[in-house]
Amino acid sequence: MGIFSRTRDIIAANVTDLLDRADDPAKMIRMIIMEMEETLIEVRASAARTIADQKEMKRHIAKLDGLQQSWTEKAELALSKGREDLAKAALVEKRKAADMAEQLRGEIATLDEALSASEEDIAKLQNKLREARARQNSIVARLESAQNRVRLREMTNGPKIDEAFARFETLERRVDFAEGRAEAAGMGAAPRTLEEEIAELQSADKVDADLAALKARLAAREG
Repeated sequence: MGIFSRTRDIIAANVTDLLDRADDPAKMIRMIIMEMEETLIEVRASAARTIADQKEMKRHIAKLDGLQQSWTEKAELALSKGREDLAKAALVEKRKAADMAEQLRGEIATLDEALSASEEDIAKLQNKLREARARQNSIVARLESAQNRVRLREMTNGPKIDEAFARFETLERRVDFAEGRAEAAGMGAAPRTLEEEIAELQSADKVDADLAALKARLAAREG
């Protein structure tokens, strides 16, 4: 069952009020738009049929106008030949054609009024449809925003965050342990004795002397 009984209900509808009362606004706006689109198609199809009917009536009127002219000519011919009875009969046929043409013109005028009303209805339906689509875009955007906020709260307050921080703490403990082992490895190392330090100085002097001798030999070769 549709939301609207059809065109007039759609035109008079307050979309905002319908959405405010809906349990599921997103579903409701989709249904509203679908029904508006279907109604718009039906109204346009009806207008197309009316236009087709008018065209057919106009063609028939043109034939009736030609028929009237033909009966007029026949009446004139009969009268010119002294056959007043035939002339009168021809004029009767002409009157029938004229009456039928007049009736069709009246029907065309009625259809013109219906077409004008359909044109107004189509314009109003299109405006309502634009309004509904704009509301749909707004609802979708708000729904996505709300869903994103929910996901963000779940991420910041949920167990996954706690698990991540627990893993970070485990890694930090491992790093602390590795640093502790490195520091512990240097603990208890005996300081160098005086003799070891003097021997190191003597060794350095010997290296310096060897370097100076090497430089002298190279200089002598180049000289």
